[in-house]
Amino acid sequence: MDVELQVNNSAAADARFLTWAPSPCRIRVTNPSGVTGPTVDVRIASVSAASGGELVFRLATTGAFASSLTVSVPINGTSVPFFAAGRFGRPSVANGDVRIEARMGTTLVGSLPVMVRIRKNANTLTTAERDRFVAAFARLNNQGLGRFADFRNMHTNVSSPQAHGAAGFLPWHRAYLLDLERELQAIDPGVALPYWRFDRPAPNLFQLEFLGVADALGTVQFSNANPLQFWRTDGVQGINRRPLFNTGSAPPGLRSEAQTLALGTQYRLFRTMEGNPHGSAHTSFGGSISSIGTAAKDPLFFLLHCNVDRLWAKWQRQNGRFDPALAASYDGAANPIGHNLPDSMWPWNGVTGNPRPPTAPGGALAASACVSAPGPQPVVRSQLDFQGVVSAASRMGFDYDDVAF
Repeated sequence: MDVELQVNNSAAADARFLTWAPSPCRIRVTNPSGVTGPTVDVRIASVSAASGGELVFRLATTGAFASSLTVSVPINGTSVPFFAAGRFGRPSVANGDVRIEARMGTTLVGSLPVMVRIRKNANTLTTAERDRFVAAFARLNNQGLGRFADFRNMHTNVSSPQAHGAAGFLPWHRAYLLDLERELQAIDPGVALPYWRFDRPAPNLFQLEFLGVADALGTVQFSNANPLQFWRTDGVQGINRRPLFNTGSAPPGLRSEAQTLALGTQYRLFRTMEGNPHGSAHTSFGGSISSIGTAAKDPLFFLLHCNVDRLWAKWQRQNGRFDPALAASYDGAANPIGHNLPDSMWPWNGVTGNPRPPTAPGGALAASACVSAPGPQPVVRSQLDFQGVVSAASRMGFDYDDVAF
């Protein structure tokens, strides 16, 4: 007998990625040879490579997860649904380092390699994880000729009112990061965007092999093996970044994670983190990253903002703030255009002209083979329920290594 396993209800290889939030899966018999009776009991479990990811399973949309699951599967080819998720605390380190196995008794009847793809602390990445991320980012830039130019052009002084200074600051940047991450995954599906936890030392991040070391003039230097040495934006080669702190330590004067999470249980209070720690992290450097109009020229920008998004995700989890209908989850009214819950977000909506910017670079938000949310033209409210807590259809296909489902 043989069975087929599907993850995210797809047989496609680029759908075989999971997070802490449950993914819909299916199993069906494709070859009933040697089986009698209308159904057969199949045990589903995961097998991990050394240091690989780990999975848990459940039959229904709710309920407890278990390390294995026994499913009664019709031999006529009808598929049976179940759910799989990464076991919290056990993310993958490489694509395919954990597989779902199906057994009839002790006989292996189906196997599928998958990945628990999670956003991680950049300072703790393995060498291989770091190098894959750097390589994908360099390819996205392609010495200034690649798709990254659109992301640079999305974040400028002209577009700043769409992304800063009001309630939509966190939702806009969540969509922005997700769009870029999906483009990176189109290059290397095993890559997830890492975060710079700026309230702690991150000595491994500011190295020649990773995001570089600034010289006395602020020109960032890289090792000969690091493809970021060819980074180019706005027609200019290189990255200008001048740390105003010892990069072996955390920048001084930033709110700690605990202080940020304690800003308040209302979104209107929590979003004041746009100033500190977010703004303070930016201005802990001179150079491009210190100003809104130029910050996106530096790859570090995206790791900084990934941590900002992680803090929002952790605050949401801590306070149960995933539901846009809950007043405490968001500032609900009287915001500038682009910052209200039902507003579509620029540039993905393609809308130009006052009060929107004059151009809309980049087109629609990149699609995912794993999830359908938030769609090609996301609205503000679509950014809140990123784990699918309120509605499974809202799951956006990313998670953080320290934010459980």
